[in-house]
Amino acid sequence: MSELRKPWALPTRPVAAVVAPASSAQAARIDAGAAAVRAWGWKLRFLPHAQGRSSPYFSATAAERLADLHAAFADPGVDAILTTRGGYGSNYLLPGLDLELIRANPKPLLGYSDLTALQTWILDQTGLPAFHAPLLAGDFSRPGGVEEASLRAVLGGDTFRYGAAEGLRVLRPGEAQGVLYGGCLTLLCASLGTAFAAQTEGKLLFLEDVGTKPYQVDRMLRQLALAGKLEGVTGIVFGEMLDCHSPGAAPELLETAILHALGRFPGPVAIGLRSGHVARANLTLPLGVRARLLATEDTAELQLLEPAVHKRVDVRS
Repeated sequence: MSELRKPWALPTRPVAAVVAPASSAQAARIDAGAAAVRAWGWKLRFLPHAQGRSSPYFSATAAERLADLHAAFADPGVDAILTTRGGYGSNYLLPGLDLELIRANPKPLLGYSDLTALQTWILDQTGLPAFHAPLLAGDFSRPGGVEEASLRAVLGGDTFRYGAAEGLRVLRPGEAQGVLYGGCLTLLCASLGTAFAAQTEGKLLFLEDVGTKPYQVDRMLRQLALAGKLEGVTGIVFGEMLDCHSPGAAPELLETAILHALGRFPGPVAIGLRSGHVARANLTLPLGVRARLLATEDTAELQLLEPAVHKRVDVRS
């Protein structure tokens, strides 16, 4: 991973560009999300294809989506970049990414799910932290969909602690420290064997997904292990794993499958962190920064050991 290149903290009244690097989003959800963000005092600049639709399920062509993303990074008046939704399609942008442009204009790119493909590659190649954070047409569009304290802390230049109140609980006790890294498990596995493979080795991993059955989670963890991607990993934190169950199976099957797949993994394991695909109050989690996982027999806590952005004096009126 490149040396960390932190962006500036957001000012009091930030300007956020809105892009749709993957699938199209419903207009009503975009409008609802935009209203919620503006109610916080944010100003929004919608890039030309943020509300578009293109066959078969994208927001625009790959070239158009890439141009919007580049324009958002290049615009000096933009403080952060919001994505409408994930879905599918971010991988089409990978070969054309202007990494030098992004490196020269570091800004928080907020999102998760399919955005993991972009965020991990950008983090690996430029050092820009990845912000596993709410989506405009997803979490922002729903009442109570955004956990505000973590978002404001992470984007404001502060650290944060995630514990039981944030859903975290212990699967295997222990203590681990390292660079926090990861995202959507399906996307991390999809990158394997490509030139854009996620560099998980030696990290403190965060893994989350939605609607995957326990045996599928087991299979993806085995894939990471067989690919050498768990080498040197210090600890693993799983997300809420929303709807990751098998109909009629015991509720604990997912946790049993995870521990079975990680039978030779020596580090601590926790689960339940409410970031990404979640049922409520989506947490903002910065990836690329140093963090510590403390898991006892009874409690688990993930501590950020450094801020993900540089603090600055807000000079805007």
